[in-house]
Amino acid sequence: MSGLEEKLINVTKAIEKQVDAVIDRLDNLDTNELDQIRLNRIKELQKQEEQRKVWLSNDHGKYEELAEEKMFFDIIKKSENVVIHFYRNGSPRCAIVDKHLKILADKHIETRFIKLDAEKCPFLAENLKIKTIPSIVLVQKSIMVDKIVGFTQLGNRDDFTTELLEWRIAHNKIINYEGDLSTPPHLQDKVSKGNAKTIRSGFYNGDDDLDVEDYSLTKLQLQSNSSVQNTHTELTPEEAAELGIE
Repeated sequence: MSGLEEKLINVTKAIEKQVDAVIDRLDNLDTNELDQIRLNRIKELQKQEEQRKVWLSNDHGKYEELAEEKMFFDIIKKSENVVIHFYRNGSPRCAIVDKHLKILADKHIETRFIKLDAEKCPFLAENLKIKTIPSIVLVQKSIMVDKIVGFTQLGNRDDFTTELLEWRIAHNKIINYEGDLSTPPHLQDKVSKGNAKTIRSGFYNGDDDLDVEDYSLTKLQLQSNSSVQNTHTELTPEEAAELGIE
């Protein structure tokens, strides 16, 4: 018997002992203990349902556009986790992001999903450094914790999956995610066969490389739009501090 086989047998035996211990404990629970377990479970479910109602009352579970940038600050005060898509009309890549975020909004009711026209919210675009469209800003407890710029971190291709975007968003616990955060979903089968280092190299390194091409939105373009200037909104010092903007 090889050393590896012996280790596997020992691990298997250890797991069997743990399972047997749990089964034995369950078999020996008295009526009072079982009633308490049921009661705790009921309380947990009730708490989850109450939280679900709060989320729904704050428009979680759907993906919608905000009419003006000032609404953004009301939302981040009500919702602990917010995903904001800064888009521009006519951008095919923004349409791709819309498609995926609609699916994720319905799936992750614990998080608020919204979109803002970057050309109509110049102050937010400037202070959050939105220079590339599309950009997805992740806000947690009123603080911007991450930003997904263009498609560079999504394989740098237009046909990325909803699962990949979900995995990328999940890195800062903006959404509840039970998958493996160490490896993109479409690579996990290959990684399990021993190719982790080769596959991971250079795929997601947390940088903000700009995929400009036709999607760049510069400060000059924003300022030259007279209709945008009329909708300019200033942040209060408190709001700027909440977002972590210097």
